[in-house]
Amino acid sequence: MLKSLVTHLLLRSKEVVILDMEAGVEHLGRATAQSVDAFIVVVEPGQRSLSTAKVIRKLAADIGITQIWVVGNKVNAPEEERFIKEQLPGFELLGFVSYDRRVSEADIQGKSLVDTRAPAVEQIRQIKERLLELARPEGA
Repeated sequence: MLKSLVTHLLLRSKEVVILDMEAGVEHLGRATAQSVDAFIVVVEPGQRSLSTAKVIRKLAADIGITQIWVVGNKVNAPEEERFIKEQLPGFELLGFVSYDRRVSEADIQGKSLVDTRAPAVEQIRQIKERLLELARPEGA
């Protein structure tokens, strides 16, 4: 049922669909991939995460998806932001979300992130605005 729903949304609808998927693109068929405009890859400041982003870019290119956007997550310091930028040349960076224990606590308690008043709320809003700028068709 989920596969049918995703196929319908991607192939037959003009909606924006964001799917939280496991790392890699092997599960996308070529027909579905034709309707995907971009990937948003969430990375953390570590070699494994950044290596996975590079693999995803290669796999995505293999099925015809060349636009890869990156969000840095759980970033603790400006040095970690620089590290991500330096390690991912050629990736379009949407922004960074700081590590904040209040985010984890809200999830554990089943509360809304907005209620935490964590800086992540504003950072995510800024990332959304950047994404909307990038996704907006030319001349719109």
